[in-house]
Amino acid sequence: MKKKYFRQVPDFDYVSRLPQSKISDYIKVKNLFKKGKLREDIFQDVTVFTKYQIKGDDRPDNVAYDVYDNADLDWVILLSNNIINIQTEWPLPQNDFDRVLLEKYKTYENLYSNIHHYETTEVTNSQGVVIVPAGLHVSSTYTTTYFDYYQDSLVEVKDCIKPVTNYEWEEEKENKKRNIFILKNRYLGIVLDDMQDIMPYKNGSTQYVSETIKRGENIRLY
Repeated sequence: MKKKYFRQVPDFDYVSRLPQSKISDYIKVKNLFKKGKLREDIFQDVTVFTKYQIKGDDRPDNVAYDVYDNADLDWVILLSNNIINIQTEWPLPQNDFDRVLLEKYKTYENLYSNIHHYETTEVTNSQGVVIVPAGLHVSSTYTTTYFDYYQDSLVEVKDCIKPVTNYEWEEEKENKKRNIFILKNRYLGIVLDDMQDIMPYKNGSTQYVSETIKRGENIRLY
């Protein structure tokens, strides 16, 4: 059974435009417009997935090896999370992450010391009921006042915010990418079988050569 993604993607013969090519020469390339995807009935059913947190600098192939014991199934990891651009939708290696941020913010002081915004810390009443949840973006002068019915008093809270630096903000966004979904092993065979059914070309057009090749029209022959 084929498992590597690009081995399953069929080819397309384009008419060669290279200077030394003959009039009937073609160049074989992978048809990247032929894309695999999870069936909607699988993708929409949360019970077929389990939560997973990406560790350290792990790549999709590392995760595939961890959960499926097969690094070639990295494409299943990506399809399960609808990830198209791994550069922006997957956590960067730590060294690359730090380098990108330094390029963006220019100086260490701006990156590590300057404040990006302020967030609330959790505020609860005397019975532990949450009045203000943590993590709300607020101004640097934010305060809150509430009436505590259990103490029959008006309570003003001034110290209920914290500064978030540029680095902390970027790190929080990056860490959210670590929370992904994994297709459970018992459904893996369905996806592999679907890919073998989706990828081959079907006979029915003038471009059809075989299940793995289509050929573009060569107008130079006419």
